[in-house]
Amino acid sequence: MKERFAKLLLGEDMSGSGKGVCTALAISNAITNLCATIFGQLWRLEPLAPEKKAMWRREMDWLLCVSDHIVELVPTWQTFPDGTRLEIMTSRPRSDLYINLPALRKLDNMLLEILESFRDTEFWYADQGICDGAASFRKSSFHRRDEKWWLPVPRVSLGGLGEATRRQLEHKRDCANQILKAAMAINSNALAEMDVPESYHDSLPKNGRATLGDIIYRYITSEQFSPDCLLDCLDLSSEYQAVEIANRVEASIYVWRRRGTAAGKSAGGKSSWGMVKDMIMDTEKRGDLLAERAEGLLISLRQRFPGLTQTSLDMSKIQYNKDVGKSILESYSRVLESLASNIIARIDDLLHVDELSKQPDQVPADGKFIARKAAAMVAPAPASGTPYLTAYATPSFSPALLSSPSKIGRALLVDRRSHHHSKNGVEVVKGMLASSRLAAEL
Repeated sequence: MKERFAKLLLGEDMSGSGKGVCTALAISNAITNLCATIFGQLWRLEPLAPEKKAMWRREMDWLLCVSDHIVELVPTWQTFPDGTRLEIMTSRPRSDLYINLPALRKLDNMLLEILESFRDTEFWYADQGICDGAASFRKSSFHRRDEKWWLPVPRVSLGGLGEATRRQLEHKRDCANQILKAAMAINSNALAEMDVPESYHDSLPKNGRATLGDIIYRYITSEQFSPDCLLDCLDLSSEYQAVEIANRVEASIYVWRRRGTAAGKSAGGKSSWGMVKDMIMDTEKRGDLLAERAEGLLISLRQRFPGLTQTSLDMSKIQYNKDVGKSILESYSRVLESLASNIIARIDDLLHVDELSKQPDQVPADGKFIARKAAAMVAPAPASGTPYLTAYATPSFSPALLSSPSKIGRALLVDRRSHHHSKNGVEVVKGMLASSRLAAEL
């Protein structure tokens, strides 16, 4: 514990020269690295080792204890023994932490309970390339894609899983999906409430054309603008290209908003010049129009690819954020997203193996296994759900990744803004707890 807090106080700068990161980022990195240590190799559906579970809860309590001292002052009335009343200022936990932190703790416990429930199972795992000679699996053996070569292969007995077992798996998957959406809602709000750093504004190009490029700029400034038609004309064949377009469109929004603000200030200084004033007002209106179109394009892009990774703006917010409370909520919800997504992915792998074992004639001739798309993993609604183009990957965290602003981000391709309209994830948690009663059933 002393070592952990010493590193936090030093800002991860072991030389003690004061060149470390701020406290908010240090705590965010500590939570992320702790998750990597405990859950970085969640390759099987099995209970967490007791020592790892104890370490996770103990060290998370240490890291989160700072939130107990993040308070806000509110006026209250105090009545004295003689009957007089006096207004005084009292402290209470800050509202965002008071609402969201208990919800995150509940989601954390529910995920651990899901893992704990995988005891005495009807399935087992074998490393890829190793044949155990089980005749029951001779036709349903499969290999994952090359990028998932490290994951062990789930196996089931002849005839597949029992009906009761399959129903339990589907129920656990649905519960993990609800936990994922609740964590994403909290994460989205935490990111949205972080200030946009000045370094991000300074890095923006001078105009929208330089930000978007000629093709997108020509479409977005045309009289007949359609976000869907524009996306159909763009090359979005890979996740990298989709994120690149999202970064450019998001940057153009701030460029045009900034131009409109600057034009408004100029109009105030030259109010006596009628023609110049009218021209500036037209420029301001045009900037607002283009910014609204860019926002519509960004929404359409996220609806088409709802699992986009963090944008450059999100990474910049995390790096330069000074608010410790917001940093705790963002990092804690992000690692719970990672854990929930991994559980969903492992359950989907198992269910797919079960389907192959019951339909051996439909196994591909080359034995290759194409993972179920994440669209079937996480969300039923395409407009506000959380699917993505490819299957979720096992998270990969590294302190080296966290020290660079360009590499900060979640290890899974999940959408932080799918619930941007929601104030927080507490409503999702309450509804889930009331309907499923996960703890009792598991």
